[in-house]
Amino acid sequence: MSGATAEPSVPYGPAYKVGPHHLERLAMIYVRQSHPQQIVRHPESTQLQYALTEHAEALGWGRDRIVVIDDDQGRSAKTAEGRMGFQQLVAEVGMSHVGIIVGIDMSRLARSCRDWYHLLEVCALFRTLICDPDGIYDPSNYNDRLLLGLKGTMSEAELHILKQRMSESRHAKARRGALSVPLPMGYLRRSSGEVVKDPDEQVQTVVKTIFEQFEIRGTSSGVLSYLVKHGIRLPVRERTGPGKGELSWRRPNRSTVQNVLKSPIYAGVYVYGYGYHPTDPRRPTPERPTTGRTADPREKWEVFLPDRLPTYISWEQYEANQTQLDANRAQNLGVTQRAASLLAGLLICGRCERRMSVSQSRGNRRYLCSQEMSTYGGDGCQSLSAQVLDRTVEELVLRALEPSALEVSLEVATNIEEEHKRIAKLWAQRLERAQYEVDRALRQYNAVEPEHRLVARTLERKLEEALAAQRKLQEEHHRAEADLSSALTAEERDAIRQLATDLPALWHAETTTVQQKQTIVRQLMERIQVTFVGKTERVQLVLEWAGSHTTSTEIMRPVRSVEQLSYYEDLMSRMRALHDEGKTNADIADQLNREERRPPKRSATFTRPMVQALLSRVGQAYPHASTPRWPLPRLQANEWTVSALANKLPMPVATLSSWIRKGWVTARKTTGKLSVWVVRADAAELERLRALPELLRTRQDPGRRNPSTS
Repeated sequence: MSGATAEPSVPYGPAYKVGPHHLERLAMIYVRQSHPQQIVRHPESTQLQYALTEHAEALGWGRDRIVVIDDDQGRSAKTAEGRMGFQQLVAEVGMSHVGIIVGIDMSRLARSCRDWYHLLEVCALFRTLICDPDGIYDPSNYNDRLLLGLKGTMSEAELHILKQRMSESRHAKARRGALSVPLPMGYLRRSSGEVVKDPDEQVQTVVKTIFEQFEIRGTSSGVLSYLVKHGIRLPVRERTGPGKGELSWRRPNRSTVQNVLKSPIYAGVYVYGYGYHPTDPRRPTPERPTTGRTADPREKWEVFLPDRLPTYISWEQYEANQTQLDANRAQNLGVTQRAASLLAGLLICGRCERRMSVSQSRGNRRYLCSQEMSTYGGDGCQSLSAQVLDRTVEELVLRALEPSALEVSLEVATNIEEEHKRIAKLWAQRLERAQYEVDRALRQYNAVEPEHRLVARTLERKLEEALAAQRKLQEEHHRAEADLSSALTAEERDAIRQLATDLPALWHAETTTVQQKQTIVRQLMERIQVTFVGKTERVQLVLEWAGSHTTSTEIMRPVRSVEQLSYYEDLMSRMRALHDEGKTNADIADQLNREERRPPKRSATFTRPMVQALLSRVGQAYPHASTPRWPLPRLQANEWTVSALANKLPMPVATLSSWIRKGWVTARKTTGKLSVWVVRADAAELERLRALPELLRTRQDPGRRNPSTS
């Protein structure tokens, strides 16, 4: 058609939906690749997205009105979190700055329906168009909105389909044992895919040392302390970077030691799905720890293929290690602690079957069962001094160890010799590696041309560093060499045998720590059940030894008052008998101590004031004279001295004396050098005297009583 102006080619659909109000605003080009590898391996897709600027120009936007947003390169679209470019795009649309959004497809903008529909709502509200290779869409139009929603749903479903395909492929490969899993220290994967032990002998020795020390010490903290004490570093093969595959020696840490102890790969088992997995992100419960991650038990491991890998330990040893690690947790028996008492974690309350804890106040330790009080607000169950119980268990443990004292001494000597050999081997390997580094640096330095000073200076510096490291290591070795003798001397063996035959001295030595005692006790005992006999001083113990042997015994604990003593009635009868024989309070106290009777505080003995106070309670002690110059009056049944009766009621002595003068109380006066008032009062009279003050307060005349008829 002659004279007609050619329309610009618009390959992405008709432009009739683009209006002047759209052209007045910006055109946003959204560029995104899901992964950094896609940016490198699929540059055509990136270039195609940047070329959308030409399409925006064909739709009528000037180049200065086109904005490219590419801040989300290498980020997934499954969520808007962390995608600053997408958040900027939504913000610009919400401020009515955007006339059209251009993208290669909808999956580039969002693969989550929540984010996708949020964008559609904002675009419909501010009349912003969306454009892809299939055409231009107006989110405020019903048909376009329906089509855009369908594309968003398909985009989200596509992501799940891709994930499902990759996951099934990964699991199928894992079930064959062909999936490459990250290997812990001590292993290498060859180019053929075969897994072998690290060919470096020192690496193997360090891994074996970790398992050997855990078997000896029983805790990951003990293994870590051993590694730090002897300067043993952990070997790590670099997995990324320019030094990939090279061996580096790093400072030991707790998490690495625990990962070594927990990994079943060291037992030769190919496993998949045994690590920590995310769980329900809601409030933590006992089933969901606070980290939001939990380790699956062995029954839930997806793949378990034994005898597929080289082994450092047997499967039985691996299971024993896991049992010990579980026992070290706080909710179980717990590890030995520096400030804990001897039996911390071993005691079980005989009443409620709960584990008893340790309480310390002002240097005094107590074992108590307080879970009922702390959990439900109830009363404390049982509580007793740690000193009394520890002393009893110590005696039983030392008695149990006496028959095996010589065997223990020989085993100690053997263990010390083997320990010296292991440390010496580690030192030899470290020195050998240091010598290799020096030789290697020297060969490189000698191979360089002397004229090439730029390289020669660098190699010379490396050689000096290797020589300095070797010299430092040799100095450390010389300092430790005195303790590295492979065999014990005769004097050392005699000293070990002497200590073994005198176990009590070794047990109570200042160098023997509480942790060491705890370790010995836990090797011999599994639990100790504690049960109080009522509120008395008697405590029944049931000790369950290793090997299902049980011992029952009874100990005496300190109590608050003399009435709690199980032999209280017998004690008071004995004191009355000694008093009736005319003995003084001091003589009674000495006699009770000779008979090995003990007051409530078990560490104390009876004293004169203590005897005087106890006899005063039953009206058979004169409160002011410990050694009277004349015999005390003989009291008959239901007779009391004035002070004893006043203490019994209780009331002031002056008040009771006033009642005697008024004739309200039946009393008689003794004859002889010491004349005192003796009151006759049985149970009924005691009740009347207790009620008398209330009668007086109500102004009721109690009346005079005839002593002869009382």
